[in-house]
This record gives sequence, C-alpha cells and structure tokens, in this order.
Amino acid sequence: MTGQQDRDLDEALALVGREPPAVPQPAASENRHGHHGHHAASGKQPPAPEEHRAAAEKHRAAPWADARDRAARAGRAVPVSARRAPLDRALGLILAGPLTALTDLPSFDTSAMDGWAVSGPGPWRVSDGDGILAGHAEPEPLADGDAVRIATGARIPRDATAVVRTEHARTDGRTGQLHAQRHVVTGQDIRPRGQECRTGDQLLPTGGLVTPAVLGLAAAAGYDELPVLPRPRVEVLVLGDELLADGLPHDGLIRDALGPMIGPWLRTLGAEVLATRWLGDDADVLRQAIAGSGADLVITTGGTAAGPVDHVHPILHKLGAELLVDSVAVRPGHPMLLARLADGRHLVGLPGNPLAAVSGLLTLADPLLRGLAGRAVVEAYAMPVTEEVHGHPYDTRLVPVVHRTDEVVPLHFHGPAMLRGIAAADGLAVVPSGGARAGQLLEILDLPWAEECFT
Repeated sequence: MTGQQDRDLDEALALVGREPPAVPQPAASENRHGHHGHHAASGKQPPAPEEHRAAAEKHRAAPWADARDRAARAGRAVPVSARRAPLDRALGLILAGPLTALTDLPSFDTSAMDGWAVSGPGPWRVSDGDGILAGHAEPEPLADGDAVRIATGARIPRDATAVVRTEHARTDGRTGQLHAQRHVVTGQDIRPRGQECRTGDQLLPTGGLVTPAVLGLAAAAGYDELPVLPRPRVEVLVLGDELLADGLPHDGLIRDALGPMIGPWLRTLGAEVLATRWLGDDADVLRQAIAGSGADLVITTGGTAAGPVDHVHPILHKLGAELLVDSVAVRPGHPMLLARLADGRHLVGLPGNPLAAVSGLLTLADPLLRGLAGRAVVEAYAMPVTEEVHGHPYDTRLVPVVHRTDEVVPLHFHGPAMLRGIAAADGLAVVPSGGARAGQLLEILDLPWAEECFT
C-alpha cells in the first residue's frame, strides 16, 4: 500500500463521519479534484509501522508549521508602498507610520461637566447672562468670587479655579449667591490643556490596526487622512466543469461551495477581492487568467493533484513560478501549494474539497495575507480538548472545535468535503500525529470572524 493510498482512505473515512483506524486499511481512490470514493478491501495485510515511516520520509509534503512559516515569510518579503487614506476609508488597514498628535488634547482648558465655573472660595456671586457654551469664542475672564454657568466641553474662562457640578450646587434665592454642597477642590472637573497628549506625542506606533477607536483618536488629534498600507488584492479562480452556480445538484453536477465562501473569507483577512471567476477545466484559459491577473495573490480551487485535468502544476512550470510549498503534511488539505510567480506575485492553490480548502486558507493564505498587509502574526494559544481526538499516523490534523469556557469540544462532520462542522465552529484544533487524549492541550486556530477584524 502506498502513502497516497493511506491518505486517500483517511479522507474517505472522514467523509462518512468515521475516524481513521490506528493502522490504515486498503485504499480509496482520488479523482482530479481531491474527492474520494470507496473501494472494496483488497485483502492485503496493512503495512508495518516501518513502512509508514518510509512513506512519510518519501512524501514531499512540508510540515504544517513549516508551511505556515514559509507563507508568512513570503508575505513579509514583498515590499509595499504606503499611501494616505481618508479617515472614512482607513478602517481595517494597518498604520504605515506612527500616529503623532498634531495638537494638544484638549487644545484648551475645558469643562468636564455641566455646572458652574467658579473663581476662588465660595459662596460666589452669580454672573448674569446665558453662561458659557461649547464651541464659542474664549469667554471673558472670571473675577474672584464670581460664578458663571458652563456646559460640558466649553472653554474655561481665565482665572476660574474649579467647576461645580449642577447637582452639587444650590443658588440662594434671597442673596443670589451660589453655594457648593460638597467640598470644592481647585481644578476639579476641569480638563486642562494637554491632559491627554501634547503636540508631537506618539499616540500609536507603526503597524497598528486602524479600528473605530483609532479613527476617533486620529480625528481628535487633527487628522483628515492616515498613512496606511493598502489591502492586498486577491482574485479567486474556481476550477471545474462539474460545478453549478445555482440550483440543486443534478446529472453529475454539484453546487459550488467555494466561490460563495472564499471571497468573503478573504475579506475578513483584510484582502480586497477583485473578482471571483468560475473557469472550466481548460489549461489555456487557466494560464491566461493567472498570467493576466492584476491581483497580488491569485487563489485557485481544485486542480492541484496529478490527474488528467489537474492543470495548476504544469501551468506554474510554464509560467516560471517557484514552488515555495508543494503539498503540506496536514489533513484535510494536503495537496495545497504556494508559488511565487516570475513577476513577484503569489498563487495559493487550494484543494477542491470544501473543508480541505478551508485548511489551505488557514495554512497558507492567512499567514501570507497577514504578511502582505503588514498585520501582526496572531499569537498561538492552547486549550485542553474535552475528549480523545484520533490523529493521522504522521500528518497534522485540523479539527473544527467550539469553545466551552476553559476547554474546546471537537465537532463532528469534519470530512474533507464537509462544511457542516466548520460552519458551527469558532476555531480549529491542531492535532499532532498520533492524535490527542482527553484533556491534552492543543494549539487553537481562531476563525477570522472570532478575532477583531474589520472590513
């Protein structure tokens, strides 16, 4: 039995919701898009563990962690030119330079509360007039012993020593004087000029994500535009003559699940998706689409194996591309690849099975796009798993999970062609070769919508 047959059976078993046995049984077959069918048992004895190790050594697949690292380094190696974006178009981008204060914040002494601006100890004489409102010119100086009404955010008059909140003040109708019902401390409820920052102070460093709060801070600090890194541009090419864009499957045709999923998924990773295009199994059409794309990253689905219409590898060779990752030791999704095209653009080839494609997105596309966008790498963390999880003899396995307080629960329906498990999940557990026991700590990959992502 070959290593490929072993891998085929593993994924075929997962398709029907079964866990692979500890020792692989006779193989299933693989069609050109990585979908697997069942075959009757051959009656042959399963290979010895030594043969498993030999198959693993001969397999060219990159270790899962190494593949992710290669993708991240490939993204960071691409030079990106910063640009300036208006505040209303900067959300979700990465700061290309530090955010420094263009003015003192606040730029003048302001009232922190509605109340009375007072000068000196009380009681105070109440000034005539409507008081001081926010947005008005600098008020007249306040004489010692005087009080004047003031609104939140209004400029503090010169020589004022405190603000007495409305609810803490009482006016004597007989004398017309203002009395404080609580002890008044000099400077209370006054926001002094420069309390938050001084002109030139660094507010945020280079590389920070522009969140709604960052937009508010930038506006307060005097910015109309921000220096940012542009979103990586991505084009998705969905391959296969057997795919339907709508309606029910029929006559050997199946609904395309990847076209509706991958573009929105990439947007949650900070990418600008230029287009999602459906192509048939035509090598010339695919070559022209890859060569003519204006995207920084081209993503293909299917066609990464070695079947009669699996055109991705031959086309990359014709285009002079460099294969940075050519299959990964991970289940599902091992036929994925990452290539650098001759002009410096990149291509990620995803398997055609839906969950295998998700595995490829998390393994290669996610770290590559983070590098291209200047985003920080997500720090890995581990959580205990509630029950035993079967593993592959020598490959990493990604299993959909949900969080339950301080542990994660593995989900069913995790075969390579299934999306039911991942649709209910909020992350994937990284299961090492050989599996994991109940309570074992496993690395967790959060799904992008479980993070603070903005589009």
